Amino acid sequence: MKKKVATIILNRNLRKVTDNLYQKIFRYNSKFTDIFVVDSGSNKKDMSKYTTWKANWKSAKKKGLRFCRGMNFALLNLYNENAFEKYDYFLLLTNDSIVEGNSFIKKLTEIMNKNEKIAILSPCSKKWGEKFLLKKNNLKFFWYIHNNAYFIRTKFIKLISNKKRPNYYNFFFDGNNFRGFGAESELILKAYMNNMAAAITSRVWIEENESHLLNKSNLIKTEPYSENIRLYIDEGLKWMKKKYNFKSRWNMHMHNKKYYDLFFKKNKKLIKYKI
Repeated sequence: MKKKVATIILNRNLRKVTDNLYQKIFRYNSKFTDIFVVDSGSNKKDMSKYTTWKANWKSAKKKGLRFCRGMNFALLNLYNENAFEKYDYFLLLTNDSIVEGNSFIKKLTEIMNKNEKIAILSPCSKKWGEKFLLKKNNLKFFWYIHNNAYFIRTKFIKLISNKKRPNYYNFFFDGNNFRGFGAESELILKAYMNNMAAAITSRVWIEENESHLLNKSNLIKTEPYSENIRLYIDEGLKWMKKKYNFKSRWNMHMHNKKYYDLFFKKNKKLIKYKI
């Protein structure tokens, strides 16, 4: 059976965490997905045994790739290997994701197959307030989604990807936004600008285990949690200002909301998914 999904896991120096996540996904979802691990400059002894691609150049070893550059690096490798278009969807995960012990990828695929307008689908987290909006209907379209786990339609990646001079800075995410504050909002904006949507579902739950960043920052070779958050926001706001002239994240959200509302004017049959 053709596997329609490629799952990409990003690892930096958390071998056991990454291996356990890989094994759990494989155990319940191997019929539905191929699984790839991109290593973001880990120490040799801390690399996953399932590593597919290694970012082993000097800057990657020093600072890692983070989510945007890491996922670009993986997607670009698949593209260069002529394997990219084998898949209809890509599941992008950090290794601190806690996934369900069931065939959750099949559920995500079913949702996307039934809703061709969805470009980006996110499983909900039980920590999110959005879960209360999903009680009656387990699928809603949103103009903002937390950067936890993304199930992305290949058609959308092809639509917005940089194919002229592709590299791990620009293939899908903007790698100039190193820590990724606002990166999800940019993708959602591009989706609605192209008459596609971003959605959250409570049919599948994925949680983020923040304890790794809190307790293992030295091993991951990143700043302590509080400093990392400060840099994440400060650097992201500077990126947002330089690229879009937004003075705050709220400005970007309101800009996205305009395209969100316009989407439903064009797609009135989908109004049941509006919040």
